Amino acid sequence: MTILITGANGTVSREVLRELAGRQPLRALVRDASRTPRLDGVEYVVGDLDRPTTLTPAFEGVTTLWLLMPMGPLAPSQSMNAVWAARQAGVRHIVRLSAIGAAHDAPTRNGRLHALSDAELQESGIPWTILRPSHFMQNLLGAKAGEHLYGLFGDARVGLIDARDIAAAGAAILAAPQQHQGRIYTPTGPESITLDQAADEIARTLGQPVRYVPQSPEQARDGLLQAGLDQWSAEVLAEYRVAYGSGWGDFTNDHVERIVGRQPRTFAEFVRDHREHFAGV
Repeated sequence: MTILITGANGTVSREVLRELAGRQPLRALVRDASRTPRLDGVEYVVGDLDRPTTLTPAFEGVTTLWLLMPMGPLAPSQSMNAVWAARQAGVRHIVRLSAIGAAHDAPTRNGRLHALSDAELQESGIPWTILRPSHFMQNLLGAKAGEHLYGLFGDARVGLIDARDIAAAGAAILAAPQQHQGRIYTPTGPESITLDQAADEIARTLGQPVRYVPQSPEQARDGLLQAGLDQWSAEVLAEYRVAYGSGWGDFTNDHVERIVGRQPRTFAEFVRDHREHFAGV
């Protein structure tokens, strides 16, 4: 049984590789092998989800696929190319990382794009499992500037999840996919918190002041553009600011525990694990 991991250099896929390396025959799809950090026990293959003809060798002999697309307007096309390559290769199960609240009426265009790809997978004839995780704790690693913390929640609470717990759930499903066939999970952390609470936790861990600075959706968009983010992504994240600010992400569940048999990490644990990073920004 060979598992293929797409998005191998991304936050979640990198952790999935770490979870499975040495336990399963494992292959990672990368665009440029020369720029990819290597893990023992992983076969690295070159392919581009925007170029379907490059995928045939990478998918040969694959039985299970971890399907992750970077956020962007071309994501449905990339997902389509991967699903088609999987059908041609006889892949037996696809585990797809979707997005929180993915639906045809989702409040963000990213959620609506993911809904298209989720539906395509569900109708593909290949057994599937879909993960729609909450907001990543890792997104806050780039949100602190000095004593200020920024973010997309407004004053609302969100059931933040550590990407390592998403990866643990994904790896567990990839290792035993039949148990999760046809299921949609929405992994969250164990608590729903505000960004004021997040700032307080970072301050306690660092022993220095950290204060959350609320921004309107327009301020968030403009700040992201000034930081160099492209227009499409900045506008989508502003849409998430509107959605999260309405309480859209204020929920938790037991999906991680049901899949991996343990509680997901708390935000306090995450901050302690990343203390040096927070101290340095």
